Amino acid sequence: MTLQATVQDAEARLQHALDLGFRYLGHRDRTVFEMRRHLEAKRVEPETIAAALAELERLGNLDDARFARLFAEDRRTLDGWGPERIERRLTQMGVDAELVASVTARDPAEELDAAVAVLRRRMHVPPDDDRGREKALGLLVRRGYDLDTAYAAVRAFGAAA
Repeated sequence: MTLQATVQDAEARLQHALDLGFRYLGHRDRTVFEMRRHLEAKRVEPETIAAALAELERLGNLDDARFARLFAEDRRTLDGWGPERIERRLTQMGVDAELVASVTARDPAEELDAAVAVLRRRMHVPPDDDRGREKALGLLVRRGYDLDTAYAAVRAFGAAA
């Protein structure tokens, strides 16, 4: 095999990996970790995966910082997720721990307001008994709010009525 044929073969493998990557990105943004797993599952060689990831990052199609920031914003506003749930999910998606910490860090007052907003959306009326307060507390904890914030939100939701 000549050097030129080897180069052409490597370029063809890279183009195939990029095609797979672009198709995978067509559904939604992905993290570098997710893309690596996808290409590995498609049996792309490790050196070709590294080259494809570098090219996708260079083109701006893979950006873990952008992904984490947008994911956290969407989960907070659209789904009412708290920082702990966002942190767990981003970690599962392979986002760097420091990056996760930076996008989940919020002012405690903002976090409390967000938790109260979740209760308003889901419960409409503040709970007036222990069972109702436990249900509200459980809702917030499942959404990823820490226990202190959840307690404070239940109290603030009840006081606002």
